[in-house]
Amino acid sequence: MGGGEALGRVEETALWTLWHRVVEARRGDGVLRDPKAVELVGRIDFPFEERFGSTAWVSQLQALRAACFDREVADFLRRHPGGTVVGLGDGLETQAWRVDNGRARWLSVDLPETAELRERLLPPDGRHRVLACSATDHRWMDEVDPGRGVLISAQGLLMYLRPTEVRELIAACARRFPGGAMVLDAVPRWFSARASEGKLRDRYYEAPPMPFGMDADERGKLATADPAVTGVREVYPEGGRGAVRALLPLARRVKQRPSVVALRFAES
Repeated sequence: MGGGEALGRVEETALWTLWHRVVEARRGDGVLRDPKAVELVGRIDFPFEERFGSTAWVSQLQALRAACFDREVADFLRRHPGGTVVGLGDGLETQAWRVDNGRARWLSVDLPETAELRERLLPPDGRHRVLACSATDHRWMDEVDPGRGVLISAQGLLMYLRPTEVRELIAACARRFPGGAMVLDAVPRWFSARASEGKLRDRYYEAPPMPFGMDADERGKLATADPAVTGVREVYPEGGRGAVRALLPLARRVKQRPSVVALRFAES
């Protein structure tokens, strides 16, 4: 890969999130071990640090978010060792190498440009597949075998969808995968508004528009997407380092903050 110029602004976040996981993973006291991501960055010809910077607290927060998803997926695989994990908007996520149990099946779903990039850098095999398809095009569901359990992961995705698309996606997953689960994250409303106004930028990076925002105390509204959504639970970051570790318990009291949420779907 000779650079990120061919990618759109949303797709470029695949490189941004990959880089910040690596910045944290390279630390001796990092909160996330991600050797596959470190290897990947070493193979990509792209000016990561020049383009994205290496702000320690930003990288730590990205890693803590990834760790929230890892815990949910690892718990799912303990209960469903041969289950399927679907990564919507998977980008260059390397979760499958962090928590894989040797039996699970992994399906990465992303827009064609990003899916092609993933296939080149992380080639599919018998248990890891890549599908070029929008998450809002529900045809990806036809590629999922629900027989041994399904968990849908939407990390860093829903904020780029319209609110109606978020509801429709959750409802479709709940109806299509009885007994399944979904884990997602959301940015607060103020963050969504600033991104959509082009006001979330630093000297390295400008965030793409984010039409969907949800304050942490609004997570219960996700259950209204469909009666088949029977459980809603926040997944809190654990651990941390330095000031971030000290502030995490206090942050739970703040309503207007990012959140990771696990949904449970009704049995058929």
